[in-house]
Amino acid sequence: MKGSEFIDRVLKLARKRGLTARLDKKRGKGSHVTLYYGTRRTVVRNPKDELKTGTLHAMLKQLGLKREEL
Repeated sequence: MKGSEFIDRVLKLARKRGLTARLDKKRGKGSHVTLYYGTRRTVVRNPKDELKTGTLHAMLKQLGLKREEL
């Protein structure tokens, strides 16, 4: 899964659940961006690149989500 696909899925899930979610491109160095989901947040590495399995699981854990929810 690419970073941009992950972002799109989280934003869609937030709309479905009635939570606030946003992407802050100014918080993060270089190509990194910060993704807010409700009161939680995570940093997404270059959204154009493929996410590694461990990175994906860590980001899901930070947001309090499970892989099946996406």
